[in-house]
Amino acid sequence: MMLAVPGVLGADRVAALRASLDAADWVDGNLTSGPQAALAKRNRQLPEHLPEAQAAANEILDALGRTPLFIAAALPLKVLPPLFNRYDAADGGRFGLHVDNAVRFVPRSDVRIRTDLSATLFLADPADYDGGELVVEDLFGTHAVKLAAGDLVLYPASSLHRVTPVTRGVRVAAFFWVQSMIRDDADRRTLLELDRAVQALAVDRGQDDAEVVRLTGIYHNLLRRWAEI
Repeated sequence: MMLAVPGVLGADRVAALRASLDAADWVDGNLTSGPQAALAKRNRQLPEHLPEAQAAANEILDALGRTPLFIAAALPLKVLPPLFNRYDAADGGRFGLHVDNAVRFVPRSDVRIRTDLSATLFLADPADYDGGELVVEDLFGTHAVKLAAGDLVLYPASSLHRVTPVTRGVRVAAFFWVQSMIRDDADRRTLLELDRAVQALAVDRGQDDAEVVRLTGIYHNLLRRWAEI
C-alpha cells in the first residue's frame, strides 16, 4: 500500500524547520547507507546527533502522533527517529534504484526496528526544485511522488525505489521507517479500508448505531488477531 498523508506539518512549521536545518552542517549521505545503496546515492544528510536534527525529529514524531491518517494506515509499533536528507542540483543529487535495509537500530540503543514501512516527509516546495521525484516500483507498476512541503508518503519498505536527479534547486526531506503492529501489507490495507468505512458510516448514522458498533468490533477483533506487540 502506498499512501499520501497530507498536512503532517503546517507551512509555518515547515518554514521554521527549514531555517534551522538549512543552517546546520550537512555531511555525505552515505554515512547511513548499506553497501547496495552506497553505490547509487548522491546526497547530503544531517548527522543524527546534531541538536538541530534531534529537535526537528522530535517535532515530527509529535506531529505524527497527532495525525490520524498516519496512525490508521501505519498502525505503528516503533518509529525510527526521522533523519534528514538534501539533494542539490549543484551536486548532481540523486538516489538510484535500491531497497531499504530490513532491520534498523535506534541510535545509541540496542533497540531494533523491522522496517515494514518507509516514509518520506517533504520539506521543500515542489516549485522550488525540478526532478527529485520519489519513484516506487511495486506489483501495480511504477509510481512517481512529489508532494507539497509538509506532506508525507508511506510505502512498503520492501519496494524498490529511487529519487530522480534534481536538476534545479534543492530537495529537502525527512525520512524514516516504521515497524507496524501489522506485519503484512495486505492486512494493513484491509484494516485501513475497514476503518475508513466505519468512520464514514458513523458520520452518517452516529457512533452509537448498532451496525457501527458491530463493525467497530470486527475491526478490533481483526487487529487483535493480527497484531504483533
